[in-house]
Amino acid sequence: MSSKQSYESGSGNVFKDIGVPNAEEHLVKAQLVFKIDTILKKRGLKQVEAAELFGVRQPDVSKLLRGEFRQFSVERLLRFLVALDHDVEIVVKPHRERKSAAALQVF
Repeated sequence: MSSKQSYESGSGNVFKDIGVPNAEEHLVKAQLVFKIDTILKKRGLKQVEAAELFGVRQPDVSKLLRGEFRQFSVERLLRFLVALDHDVEIVVKPHRERKSAAALQVF
């Protein structure tokens, strides 16, 4: 007995695929939080130290790193990266692909 399984290709944004409102902004926030978490781990910073650096409470850092980041704006997350001594560049350019919509991206 053979059973064929079907699958659907994702859009590249899991939040869009599961119907989260403001999916593009949510993806950007998730990518920024990933960068923040990576830097914290690389530097060996504890949540208490990160909280002091960011000007927030430790429980807020804990929530942030567990994926509960709705309370933080993209701008605030960018400021956290600057507080971690990282440059943040924002590049605005014309969209070139006709097959897809213009988008926000984090590299």
